[in-house]
Amino acid sequence: MTDSVPAETAAGADLPGPTDPAGWLTLPDVAERLDLSISKVHQMIRDRELLAVRRDGVRRIPADLVANRTVLKHLPGVLNLLADAGYDDEEALRWLYEPDPTLPGTTPAAALAGDQAREVKRRAQALGF
Repeated sequence: MTDSVPAETAAGADLPGPTDPAGWLTLPDVAERLDLSISKVHQMIRDRELLAVRRDGVRRIPADLVANRTVLKHLPGVLNLLADAGYDDEEALRWLYEPDPTLPGTTPAAALAGDQAREVKRRAQALGF
């Protein structure tokens, strides 16, 4: 199996569910966007600097978590807090993309990209208690 399947043609990737991001990137796409080797992208996933989940047998990363040739600044901290609270990658994805009307942008992932990143981190930290 290869990671070269375009994200927009993958089944389920073009119609986001209530807890799915609007777009996906394959690992080679992320490596190209960040100007890194594919092995560095794998390392970033292992180090919880990026979130990758399998869709149709291919590991994918939500496109909006990789913006402007960099990973969202507070994403690694939030992923580590979620992992410390016992969340696996699928559960972390669900938490990041679950609509939350109390946050600007309606989801923690959208708020993480804005000025509410500290609030998202605070909420993720509270999950561990």
